[in-house]
Amino acid sequence: MMSTQIYKSVHDLAEQLMTAAKKEDRETFESLYAKLQSICIDNESSNKDHPVQWETLADFTEDLEDAVAGYAKALEKATAMNSKDYMSSIAFSMATLQLELGLTDEAIKNLEAAKASSNKIEDKELKAEIHDLLTSLLEK
Repeated sequence: MMSTQIYKSVHDLAEQLMTAAKKEDRETFESLYAKLQSICIDNESSNKDHPVQWETLADFTEDLEDAVAGYAKALEKATAMNSKDYMSSIAFSMATLQLELGLTDEAIKNLEAAKASSNKIEDKELKAEIHDLLTSLLEK
């Protein structure tokens, strides 16, 4: 279970990172990213560790390979918690980046895992996105 204080910090940093990115304020973006990274590292392997902080960090990681590695870490933590919502969304995000990197086979594996875990979630829009992307790849 993620602490409310950490969740709020991560959520606030995500909003500020979005604002900095939209304004193309590189200095602020990098400073906020470093704060988010610090939260992740400080909480890693503690009872405060949670997939949402790692997923958020990966969302704002600009190097695609580093972002995929971040999603992999988030997915590992989500799987350990058996959180189907996080498992589905993280595997989907990871697959979309893998496609950008030309890693189609890995993307298909992640989408198949996302589809399996999405059977137990409420988010119909995410289920549809997973299904549609996986179907489009398997038809090629």
